[in-house]
Amino acid sequence: MNNAPAIKVGVVAVSRDCFPESLSVNRRKALMKAYEEKYGEGVAECPVYIVESEIHMKQALAWLEQEGCNALAVYLGNFGPEISETMLAKEFTERTGGAVMFFAAAEENIPTLANSRGDAYCGMLNASYNLKLRGVKAYIPEYPVGDAEDCAEMLHEFLPIARAVYALKHLKIISFGPRPMNFLACNAPIQQLYNLGVEIEENSELDLFEAYNKHAGDERIPQVVEDMAAELGEGNKKPEILPKLAQYELTLLDWVEAHKGSREYVAIAGKCWPAFQTQFGFVPCYVNSRLTGRGIPVSCEVDIYGALSEFIGTVVSQDAVTLLDINNTVPKDLYKADIEGKYAYALTDTFMGFHCGNTCTKKLCFCEMKYQLIMARSLPEEVTQGTLEGDIVPGDITFFRLQSTSDNKLRAYVAEGEVLPVRTHSFGSIGIFAIPQMKRFYRHVLIEGNYPHHGAVAFGHFGKALFEVFKYIGVAPEEIGYNQPARERYKTENPFA
Repeated sequence: MNNAPAIKVGVVAVSRDCFPESLSVNRRKALMKAYEEKYGEGVAECPVYIVESEIHMKQALAWLEQEGCNALAVYLGNFGPEISETMLAKEFTERTGGAVMFFAAAEENIPTLANSRGDAYCGMLNASYNLKLRGVKAYIPEYPVGDAEDCAEMLHEFLPIARAVYALKHLKIISFGPRPMNFLACNAPIQQLYNLGVEIEENSELDLFEAYNKHAGDERIPQVVEDMAAELGEGNKKPEILPKLAQYELTLLDWVEAHKGSREYVAIAGKCWPAFQTQFGFVPCYVNSRLTGRGIPVSCEVDIYGALSEFIGTVVSQDAVTLLDINNTVPKDLYKADIEGKYAYALTDTFMGFHCGNTCTKKLCFCEMKYQLIMARSLPEEVTQGTLEGDIVPGDITFFRLQSTSDNKLRAYVAEGEVLPVRTHSFGSIGIFAIPQMKRFYRHVLIEGNYPHHGAVAFGHFGKALFEVFKYIGVAPEEIGYNQPARERYKTENPFA
């Protein structure tokens, strides 16, 4: 299943009628040449229309539709026509749900200043003012003015943002059951989903159980069992449970195909306890990991905003993500033996990210499909089979989450760090994470912001793109937490501490 959009950005150059049109034409050509030489495909040049008027704007819209563009880059080759360029952004967004960016050309050299100055540096100010007047959201780079090579880089950085914005407008989250008891933290208002353009389909776990039972004896089960066994290899410690897991995987995939309706993309918020094990006879962790590895995020414990966060991370990173508990501290003896003096982190910069077994195999150093230790403390071990255990692969990560809180506001956090190449000595899908200034981030963002224990993890540093995505979709910048450096005090931080 293709569960993320392919983005085609239409680049439309604009020109104010008292400036030479050739300025925008030539600068657009230089931009496209620089982009193609460095990055290749994914961007289409609008070769005919330089937008100077509302008529040109309509012509450009027709071209964008004809070319199948689902994102728009408005390029100010000169000062730009603030009315028609922002009308273009508004109509394009309303028609497609796609993202829009604005950026501008710098002056090339001294001879340009004599007679061919474009003044796009000035035009960007009026463009931003008119976008606000029309209530149009647009991505504007940190410094949105540059030469052809600079602007090509800005355009490339727009792609993951455009993927996320478009995908959210075409997403359905499918959930099964209410949150488990004592998991109020995962129970957040869904009004903000509709505000984002996300559709939500909430089902009972009984509906899921009925669908699962109807898949008994499905002729596709042996093929899925074979695929699971090949993926697990020597880690297949519970082969007897694979037929049930395969039956469950087929149930979820068929449900997605039957229920995605008008939406193109899907994420799942699944039930996994307390009655799941005794009724289904297994835990769903390994199946969740397989779907997430195929680009269909599945959150645990019916965490709807966790599934949403995972999906955003998937389309931004174009890679598998995972959802982990911000779980436990690193013991001092482990820190002293394996981290201190080897990595530039204090003990309080480290913690362990854990979940029962929902991380896909390609993001684990090794894996074993076993029983769920925590659940087996109060249930028969045989009904807790199906979790995937292993240490998470070391390397760069981004920990993040988008959340609606009790006051029905959107909030988010983003923190970059890494998984250390240090053995965890523990169970589940787990890793030792290191985030600079984690101690303060934990207290003044996670706790002060009332975030739940689940955080999404993208494998790589994607903080810049995620921050821009959250701003674009409506999270107020002051509501996006991050791990501030030591010299920057959080608003709630005790200055005397």
